[in-house]
Amino acid sequence: MSTETSATGAFGALTAERGICFGGDYNPEQWDPSVWREDVELMRQAGVNLVTVGVFSWARIEPAPGVRDFAWLDEVLGLLHEAGIAVDLATPTASPPPWLGIRHPETLPVDRDGVRLVPGSRNQFTPASRIYREHALAITRDIAERYAAHPAVRMWHIGNEFGQLDFGDEAAREFRRWLMEQYGSIDALNTAWGTAFWSQHYADFDEILPPRRAPYLINPTQALDFRRFISDLLRDCYRELRDAVREAGATQPVTTNFMGFFAHVDYWSWADDLDLIADDQYPDPADPRAAVGIALVQDLMRSLGGGRPWMLMEQATSALMWREHNLPKTPQRARRDSLQAVARGADGVAYFQWRASSAGAERFHAAMLPHAGADTDLFRGVCRQGQDLRLLRPVVGATVDAEAAIVFDWSSWWASEEPGRPTERLDMIEQITRWYDQLWRRGIAVDLVEPGADLDGYRLVLAPQLYITEPDAAAALERAVERGAHLVVGPFSGVADRNAHVLVGRSPVLLRDVMGVSGEEWCALPDENVELVGDWWAPADGAAEASILGERLRTDGADVLLTYADGDLAGLPAVARNTRGDGVAWHVGAVVSDAVLSKILGEAAAASGVRGAVPELETLPDLLEAVQRGPVLFLLNHGVEEQRIPVRPGLVDLLTSETADRVVTVPPGDVRALIERADS
Repeated sequence: MSTETSATGAFGALTAERGICFGGDYNPEQWDPSVWREDVELMRQAGVNLVTVGVFSWARIEPAPGVRDFAWLDEVLGLLHEAGIAVDLATPTASPPPWLGIRHPETLPVDRDGVRLVPGSRNQFTPASRIYREHALAITRDIAERYAAHPAVRMWHIGNEFGQLDFGDEAAREFRRWLMEQYGSIDALNTAWGTAFWSQHYADFDEILPPRRAPYLINPTQALDFRRFISDLLRDCYRELRDAVREAGATQPVTTNFMGFFAHVDYWSWADDLDLIADDQYPDPADPRAAVGIALVQDLMRSLGGGRPWMLMEQATSALMWREHNLPKTPQRARRDSLQAVARGADGVAYFQWRASSAGAERFHAAMLPHAGADTDLFRGVCRQGQDLRLLRPVVGATVDAEAAIVFDWSSWWASEEPGRPTERLDMIEQITRWYDQLWRRGIAVDLVEPGADLDGYRLVLAPQLYITEPDAAAALERAVERGAHLVVGPFSGVADRNAHVLVGRSPVLLRDVMGVSGEEWCALPDENVELVGDWWAPADGAAEASILGERLRTDGADVLLTYADGDLAGLPAVARNTRGDGVAWHVGAVVSDAVLSKILGEAAAASGVRGAVPELETLPDLLEAVQRGPVLFLLNHGVEEQRIPVRPGLVDLLTSETADRVVTVPPGDVRALIERADS
């Protein structure tokens, strides 16, 4: 068995031994050692069984170049081990000490305007700097050699929230090297970048720079390739440090913390390099539908890991400090957020951070142990979470099985948001979230998949906005329809190739046969919504409207369900449905109103045979979330009204031990975790 495979299983061994992992970032270097024993005792009281240590400790471990101070870390790890608390030991490489940037200014990042940033914050490094990376490797090797076999260490955490950008000379050098590997010759690059436009032809790779500030628009393929390069460069940094940990003999799982739909890193390309997918999630309490967006993120994390359990590495117990206006969470909301992650596949739930900082930039960031101490509602809520997670042990290792998939691609996202398009009001993540919301309201489990992925296990496939469409992706979608799936494709899909060049021909060029429609123009729509009409629509269904963007379409065999009532597109198809093989392809040629989207996706789900976690209900009550994870049906009430939900007989709530007799009551803000009664 390979080290990677055994390490992946090691997280499963940890959760099999201890149940769901619960804890947070622990930063003892911020406190006098007299506080450490109190911390450990309160952790035990709260049910904490895993903490991340050392994320921001570089200056404490290496106060001057080449100097090492491990005595404090030895003591901390010993205290935690004695208390039975496992450690996710971090490399401190996300926040270099000031001396590194002062002695080696070339390690500091340069922004798009050419300004070199300074020490005094975090992330003050360029991943392109070999000097930075040599220092990061040196301290990582020393930490790993010292602690690889330490009994407290059960996981390794590389860096923190990889996403650092640099547009300076260090990055330029590495960007050119990356481009040479990708294209092989400058002629191939000129072709891929379309440099005949605006006289941008390059004679040599040495002439190429990162997409710094320019008088007008940057070459879109250059910008797309730079984003791909940054993602790969950061992955190289991760791999380099991970390999150093492995070479020291560490066999524990190695991970880092993702950040949901993060714009600077393609997590599909990273996923196989992590033994455990981990993510940081900070939904906004001010957003009444934040639960939908964060559920989508959680499904993404589960999908990145191929369906395996993942870990919620960071979240907040209450208010943050980095939004303009930071609403606090109640302890009830914090509990529900944690249980939502468990419902969607997490076998670990953690916070930033354990003890609230009294100094520094994040002193108003909530923590598990607040400034006011343990005699607080917040800490009592944390303790309740520890109790709840122990009760959910039966769900450990279980999967969430989905028959619906959403196709999502980072390159497509990046390319679709470059300036100089028909409208800048079309936001891919916003559209994906709107489509996902319709399945969430029905309790339908969803996986996210890469373009070109095997779709054989899915009856319903959604592509809300697949801007870049390559032949393999188009073929996979067509095969899915041929074998009987329902495919729903949204506007501004099938537009470009991998170089962000517009595909020539009637759109969506590679999908037009399966969709049964074709278009000649993408049209920004007026500020006033455009009415849609058709026999398929009944006035009682709600407002049938289109906004933001439409397509000038014709039918090539598909049944037209809705057309534009007036305006430049009057009488032309807006929504069409095409039978192909054993399946059906739906083309949504505009940003349609919620009522229209609900009917489309509702009919497609029903016709495909995909059912929700509560099959007795076609649509769930508003803000009621239902997820089936393995043997446990989770019902989470994100609303302010009590909900009574029909369920099959013989279920008992793991959290309350109450039996559900065909109907379960979920109070506002509460959660039910239902499992078959042992005697049923």
